[in-house]
Amino acid sequence: MSAALPAADSTPAPVAAPAAAAPSFAQHQPLQGSARLWGTIALSAATFMNVLDSSIANVSLPAIAGDLGVSPNQGTWVVTSFGVANAIAVPLTGWLSQRFGQVRLFTASVLLFVIASWLCGLAPNMSTLIAMRALQGFVAGPMMPLAQTLLLSSYPPAMAGLAMALWAMTTLVAPVMGPLLGGWITDNMHWGWIFYINIPVGFLAAFITWTIYKKRETPTHKLPIDTMGLTLLVLAVAALQIMLDRGKELDWFHSGEIITLGLVALIGGAFFIAWELTDKHPVVDLRLLKLRNFRVGSICLAIAYSLFIGNLVLLPLWLQQFMGYTSTQAGMLLAPVGLFAILLSPIVGKNVQKTDPRMLATFAFVMFAIVLIMRAHFNTQADFFTIMIPTIVQGVAVAFFFIPLSSITLGGIAPAQMASASGLSNFMRIVGGAFGTSITITLWQDRAAVHHAQIIESVNLGSQATTSALGGLSSLGLNNAQSLATINRLVDQQAFMLAANDIFMGSAVIFMLLIPSIWFAKRVRMAPPAAPGGGPQAPSAADAAAGAH
Repeated sequence: MSAALPAADSTPAPVAAPAAAAPSFAQHQPLQGSARLWGTIALSAATFMNVLDSSIANVSLPAIAGDLGVSPNQGTWVVTSFGVANAIAVPLTGWLSQRFGQVRLFTASVLLFVIASWLCGLAPNMSTLIAMRALQGFVAGPMMPLAQTLLLSSYPPAMAGLAMALWAMTTLVAPVMGPLLGGWITDNMHWGWIFYINIPVGFLAAFITWTIYKKRETPTHKLPIDTMGLTLLVLAVAALQIMLDRGKELDWFHSGEIITLGLVALIGGAFFIAWELTDKHPVVDLRLLKLRNFRVGSICLAIAYSLFIGNLVLLPLWLQQFMGYTSTQAGMLLAPVGLFAILLSPIVGKNVQKTDPRMLATFAFVMFAIVLIMRAHFNTQADFFTIMIPTIVQGVAVAFFFIPLSSITLGGIAPAQMASASGLSNFMRIVGGAFGTSITITLWQDRAAVHHAQIIESVNLGSQATTSALGGLSSLGLNNAQSLATINRLVDQQAFMLAANDIFMGSAVIFMLLIPSIWFAKRVRMAPPAAPGGGPQAPSAADAAAGAH
């Protein structure tokens, strides 16, 4: 392997730069030949692994929860813990890359991700798994923005579009493969293998990246870090997420634990906002929210993404718990969301500057609403293809969603602020996804309880329907208790189906309400800037990868 990986160039590694310098790849020439090929493969593989791990666990949640002895709804913590930790780490990418260098940071991020994946697979209980998933999400924070930055440094400016197209295709294939691979592994192997498969991919990606890019390391220098802001951020976000995850279980504010978590989130959040607005080197530059387009785009993106992810987690849970689908079958139903996204995202990315991105985002919101309205009419007799059709159409919405919204959000941002703006926007999006998952599952349970009570009013021992059902079940050899338990399961199935329909319809309404909001933004044409300090580049088709991240 090493023989096929030529050194990137013969330039000696740069020494540490003074504090005023900004790390940059400007002093290096683009890679050539096999070095560029292997570099692209390694960076894309690491990104693929990251995005895959975000979607592969969705269809495995019931199996993980059952094996570890918790409810399937508690199993959603596997998703939310990763998202929250990842969101906290993303704003630190710029500081970490300037402190340690982009190549070192990326390589370390990949290796730590591999170790965390291994520990996830070995987790003996849900508490350990949640902790390891949080670790995995945190160390993964710098991986995607740095992969994009390193890849762009490998190609000449004229081929930057090709580089991003290759990277975007990788990140779009992962959400298609994730549910399929996760479902197959869960049905045929131990669920731990959804994490173990990262080990060979990660080690190879880290080895190839270090071999090729180690002589292209960026200058490093010490920068002050906003320790207080970071501490307040962790406290506020973690407290709020735990409150959302455990609220239903502990009967919300009738619990002292929930009240304490709510106060920590509220007070910590208030102090965090005040601190970040006055600190010279904020970990999250909230002053960017003064810019109209950034404010409108970021808020719309966070809300819409929370709806998208919440429904993406809800669908396989409903299918597996109440429709009798296996993990593989649920994965097959989720995978088609990437088909149209893969085909259309490069086209949207190429033409986003020729068309008003507000129009494209409006079209995406309408398509999401149509998809959710279709799902809101599901019933327990819906067949495989009836459930799959909205998933296929959803790929169109994904393609027209992330790229235009990113263009609106980052349009007009000065190059010096691009890393901070990208970090804050991604932070809001990822936190929105984690919160959306918890809120969606909580509302699903609450609405199911309401529907269950309403159905039970008609299904009682004195009703003709119940008497007939008991007679039919008795003829099958069931005693009275078994017959009543069977009827209760049928009531549960109907209640949770109706609850899912409520969530789908409510989400569709919110998507439609977002349409006028996006028009408060101004149309801004945006030139792709460089990414200082390891921050993400301008929006590209790669942003559609967020569909499963």
